[in-house]
Amino acid sequence: MNATLKDLTDQWLHLDPNEETRSEIQNLVKEGNISELERRMSPRIEFGTAGGLRGRMEAGWARMNDLIIIQASQGLCAYILKNVQDAQSRGVVVGHDHRHHSAKWAKLTAAAFIDQGVPVYFHDGLVHTPLVPFTVKKNNAACGVMITASHNPKQDNGYKVYWENAVQIIEPHDKGISASIREYRDPRPLGVDGLASSPLLRNYDFEGYFGYINTLCHYRSLNAHTPLKFVNTSMHGVSDSPMKRAFELFGLPEYIPVAAQQKPDPEFPTVKFPNPEEKGALDLAIATANEVGADYILAQDPDSDRFAAAEKSPEGKWIQFTGDQLGTLFASACLEKYKASGKPLSKLAMVASTVSSKMIEAIAHIEGFKFAECLTGFKYIGNTALVLEKEGYEVPFGYEEAIGFMFGNQLRDKDGVAASVVFSEFVVTLQKAGKTASSHLKELYERYGYFQTSNSYFLCTEPQTINTIFARLCNYDGQASPGGTPHYPTTLAGLEVTSVRDLTVGYDSSNPPSYKPALPLSSGHMIQFRAENKADGTKVTLTTRTSGTEPKVKYYLEGSGKDANAVGSLLHRVVQELSDEWMEADKHGLGKP
Repeated sequence: MNATLKDLTDQWLHLDPNEETRSEIQNLVKEGNISELERRMSPRIEFGTAGGLRGRMEAGWARMNDLIIIQASQGLCAYILKNVQDAQSRGVVVGHDHRHHSAKWAKLTAAAFIDQGVPVYFHDGLVHTPLVPFTVKKNNAACGVMITASHNPKQDNGYKVYWENAVQIIEPHDKGISASIREYRDPRPLGVDGLASSPLLRNYDFEGYFGYINTLCHYRSLNAHTPLKFVNTSMHGVSDSPMKRAFELFGLPEYIPVAAQQKPDPEFPTVKFPNPEEKGALDLAIATANEVGADYILAQDPDSDRFAAAEKSPEGKWIQFTGDQLGTLFASACLEKYKASGKPLSKLAMVASTVSSKMIEAIAHIEGFKFAECLTGFKYIGNTALVLEKEGYEVPFGYEEAIGFMFGNQLRDKDGVAASVVFSEFVVTLQKAGKTASSHLKELYERYGYFQTSNSYFLCTEPQTINTIFARLCNYDGQASPGGTPHYPTTLAGLEVTSVRDLTVGYDSSNPPSYKPALPLSSGHMIQFRAENKADGTKVTLTTRTSGTEPKVKYYLEGSGKDANAVGSLLHRVVQELSDEWMEADKHGLGKP
């Protein structure tokens, strides 16, 4: 064992208050399992990913455990006391899901704040993630913490932080909190057992949240008489209880639950990955829907901030909508409601991440409302919405392609329950007009142009290989001078590249003379190419980026045009060129799903 690893291991054994995780490390030392100790001890799990911390539940500095939770809470508490006005009296909000250790870690988090005299709004039971930011806003709290790993595998858990504006943290606070955590590393003894009797512990419930859900309902009487049947899966998560209440508020007929996935279960026994987007994740829901003769399937991920849906076609096949298709459907519904209100469209704005579909951008251009794009993640979508509000816009909707959807002005985060009931009411109104969600989507394509996405990734475990690939994209012809203007590919599958926005180095070819992008720099590699066939108007948007949590180079590809078959064929050629020529997948040994 080298000196650095010995020092990290000794620090851990000295500081860890949990006998079980301390024994884990002691046993690895006794066994001489140096390789596993190195994985557990370095690098330290970094604050900032997904708005906080997320990782595997094990002992060590690189994992999620009691010590990491205590240090994070002590550092966060010190940071908000220094940086949030009246934090001592405003308090913080803490919630947790059903994963292993979630309840204990929520109590440790609450105890760390109460230890410093900060009141804590605490719900002694399972909550879905959107309830935490909603309560932060409702109670004007200084910040919020949700213990969850969203749709990650069962071995993982996380620590998600919301700032005083009830949106996930962004720079500079992520770096500031990270520095504060390093400053407050020694764990203080925390009185978890006496938490319930503390005068600083304040309970919160779902009532205010359901008041917000109620504001999203517009056609209660129509909902009550619909012949449509819905099946719902909670994916072994926490959504069933709030979903039942939301359906009641909307006057919708009771949905049929997928019984095997209805109740919270941290083992997620029926799915490999508890993510509605994953292949096979909706198999049980489809079987249930076929059995009961349902028209639509609704799905939330385990912490219920994401939403997916499927529709039974006239031929009896199930059509699962992509996140972009759902985003387009929601945007069209919001637009029609806004038009009906008589308000000027010039004051309407919608937000989407830069890797999401450009269809809403096209709709905005034709209809005359504002469309704003931002970096990936709801920490950016929510903050962009707040900026637009300050500029006088109304922002009823925002989304990202990873099945996250935001509604109204009371919650600036994604919400799977809100999305589920808004979608259900929307298809009720469509059914009344003799339509379905998929037939309406086709009408939107006819009106605004056909848009098709093809998103996937390449697997790469070597960071240097990834750096080499992206460096080559910036000097594709080998003629770029060091420090000069990058030389990117000029064509893509026979189309002319019309613009390049590189958020790694801060370059945007469409913004002369500074060529500085309007969006902030990305923490990893991220380049977006737009290409066009000027003769027939067919367009492609391709975004390549590295993942902050997985060994992947992700790509988000969308084609648009008048002919669906031509667009589909074009996307196939783009993927082939991306793999063979841009990524050089075979040369670098890149894996594919």
